[in-house]
Amino acid sequence: MLNRQIVLASRPHGVPVPENFRLVEAQVRELEEGEILIQNEVFAIDPAVRGMLDDRDDSYLPATPIGGIIPTMVLGRVIQSRNPGFKEGDYGRGFVGWEEYSILNPGNFAIENVHVDPGVPLTAYMGALGWSGITAYVGLKRIGEMQAGDTVVMSAAAGAVGSVGCQVAKLSGCRSVGIVGSKDKAELVTGTFGIDAAIDYRAEPDLDAAIKAACPDGANVYFDNVGGLILDTMLPNMAAFGRIVTCGMMANYNNHDEPYPIRNLWQVLVNRVTMRGFLAYEHLDMLEEAEAQLGEWIRSGALIAQENVTTGIENAPSAFINLMSGVTTGKTVVRLNEGVTTL
Repeated sequence: MLNRQIVLASRPHGVPVPENFRLVEAQVRELEEGEILIQNEVFAIDPAVRGMLDDRDDSYLPATPIGGIIPTMVLGRVIQSRNPGFKEGDYGRGFVGWEEYSILNPGNFAIENVHVDPGVPLTAYMGALGWSGITAYVGLKRIGEMQAGDTVVMSAAAGAVGSVGCQVAKLSGCRSVGIVGSKDKAELVTGTFGIDAAIDYRAEPDLDAAIKAACPDGANVYFDNVGGLILDTMLPNMAAFGRIVTCGMMANYNNHDEPYPIRNLWQVLVNRVTMRGFLAYEHLDMLEEAEAQLGEWIRSGALIAQENVTTGIENAPSAFINLMSGVTTGKTVVRLNEGVTTL
């Protein structure tokens, strides 16, 4: 069986370009005991992957070698199984790469038999009902210790994690404030998602003043997806005993060697702030709760799952380049064929 894959042709410098990727074919090997073979239907396209394309050893996942498959979360239908937890026809999800067929083994940290609701589009299981939504839920509830009445600020509030997180905060009885990078994104999060306030950081001549106006008593929880200037500006705007949830550093992904200098770290002491990074897959005890609550909100229409969908494995690089260029909203996914249902 031939398997089309997208591999790393050369290391990007700054925002990736098409020449950094190559489409190849490889044979699918025989399964070993405990493994399953899935025919992929949807890929998640995630900004964190950008850090794995550099030749660095300071990330939480290893660097992708030249010629190596581009890593990502995949969702597909099981076509062969040597694992008693999966049967043919089930849906398997795991962290593998941009390819048409994937072998998942028990050692894959994200392997899961996904119970797909036929009333929910399949792409949602890579976005709001996938690890983006789970990350937002776990980060706010466990790491941020979010409580009703809190003021919650979400950076990249129109992005994959942020678009879910700002709505989860609002649905949990909090004042929800989103930081975004354009007027259209600001209108999306306030008009479509219904959160309380949005700040377009690119349009604000004084970002600190804009945050103070939106959060006059400070932020109890700041969910950080970007780092850089926005993190530095949020530090003096935290309420006493506030919590900063460190999820991503989008501002540095395209320029790891020249990160933005954080000048306001002193404010962690001034405001007695707790700042903690986390990886959602280390909190699997919350998986069932997160999936159940997110699914209920999506089915009821209380939570809008925003998606940016591209079709065809050959178009995965362009979807990733658009994401890393900052021109997308919601969760960026690639469906392998037009028959895959979308939101």
